[in-house]
Amino acid sequence: METTKMASSLTSLTFSYSIIISPLSNTHKPTTTNNRPNRWPLIITRAAASSSFSSSSPQTQTAAKKQRHWKQGEYPGVLDVYTTKRPPIKNIKKKLLRKEISKAWVNTVTETLSISIDNKQWAHALQVFEMLKEQTFYEPKEGTYMKLICLLGKSNQPHRARQLFDEMVEAGIEPTAELYTALLTAYCRSNLTDLAFNILNVMKTLPSCQPDVYTYSTLIKVCVDSLRFELVEKLYGEMAERLISPNTVTQNIVLRGYGNAEKYDQMEKVLSEMLESTSCKPDVWTMNIILSVFGNKGQIDMMERWYEKFRNFGIEPETRSFNILIGAYGKKRMYDKMSSVMEYMRKLRFQWTTSTYNNVLEAFSDVGDVKHMEYTFDMLRKDGMKADTKTFCCLINGYANAGLFHKVISIVQMAEKFEIGENTAFYNAVIYACARADDLMEMDRVFKRMKDKQCLPDSRTYSIMIEAYKKEGMNDRVYDLEQEKQNETLTNTCADTGFESDEVFP
Repeated sequence: METTKMASSLTSLTFSYSIIISPLSNTHKPTTTNNRPNRWPLIITRAAASSSFSSSSPQTQTAAKKQRHWKQGEYPGVLDVYTTKRPPIKNIKKKLLRKEISKAWVNTVTETLSISIDNKQWAHALQVFEMLKEQTFYEPKEGTYMKLICLLGKSNQPHRARQLFDEMVEAGIEPTAELYTALLTAYCRSNLTDLAFNILNVMKTLPSCQPDVYTYSTLIKVCVDSLRFELVEKLYGEMAERLISPNTVTQNIVLRGYGNAEKYDQMEKVLSEMLESTSCKPDVWTMNIILSVFGNKGQIDMMERWYEKFRNFGIEPETRSFNILIGAYGKKRMYDKMSSVMEYMRKLRFQWTTSTYNNVLEAFSDVGDVKHMEYTFDMLRKDGMKADTKTFCCLINGYANAGLFHKVISIVQMAEKFEIGENTAFYNAVIYACARADDLMEMDRVFKRMKDKQCLPDSRTYSIMIEAYKKEGMNDRVYDLEQEKQNETLTNTCADTGFESDEVFP
């Protein structure tokens, strides 16, 4: 009865909801044009009837059998990296020619470094950077160090970011406020709050590297993410003493923190202050943050209500706003509204992005709807969108939820072929697939490879593995993982003691 009701509701793609019915103002100028035919009503409508994954399917029965689904050494392949050093110049007569060849070589390797950074391949980027530094004619610049430190921060490699910072100082490059802030951000991304505050204290002692609004905004973000709101007030006080005014980015960060902590009164208070302010008015990012807060919590009514409020404030949605709506509707399996938003984007000539497809993929992945998940992935590729790490995480999770564990290998191999970055989220997806297949031996092997690849396990990694071992009654392994998790946290904190030494911060 419920399925019939769902299917009938999905056949209508009208804009009957308040969130869709009001068109954008005529002042909005779409930035892109797309004349591709509308294909999504069919897939979304079909998805409604088959979104509930049957527990009695043959695939699930196969998943119940405890057996290995991967051969030893099959996941994933190892790429050999070219590391041959250039031979020294022996013939003086060929020196000029070798110089020209060297210039061409360094240009090629520099491009490789840039590509590695863009693809978030931090290990390969560091290796290429080391090759470049061995050449006498190459002098690394401040911008290169900045890009690498930012990359290492995003890749949860704060200690390598510090080592690179030390190396930069030893090379005679004067640190700037921007470089200190990049290093501080690397620690914040790994939730090493105390070490980040150490950097702030060092910056305050250096006249040429004083913290600015971006430094404080980064620290405020890590504080609100860890629910340490008392530190937020302290940082606001320091900013006032230094005559640093918070900007819209700072206020948006606090808004997100209060929203995620369900402190809605404080959230509305901050928003009211922004509306009354002349220097940090709410913008479309403010709108997206509020929509995400309620969308992620499944509070669809509140999300729609705030959508209309921001429209009344004169703030128009953008592609990211619509993607948030699509993701929220997909998680609640409200395929009719999800389809309506997508069609509304087409009507306004907003191009679907990789994030748009990822949100649809995630909706089907969560329920193990392989048929429509694969169809969505095919459409992503046909539309010329570039798949990213989240795309492959959704595919792996979808096959795992559907009990099709043999397909996980092909997806991992495809990710390697597309040079998708193997970050913590990617390994978590593979570990989750192993746990679903009850293949604990393979799960251990993937976990070891994850650490060999210098991808730091997070709370989700340990949660998946501990739950899998508890299910099998392997209490000794549960205890070992819990101890390892505690030791990992302790190691991250202790690895940078003495950070304020003169050797690091001259």
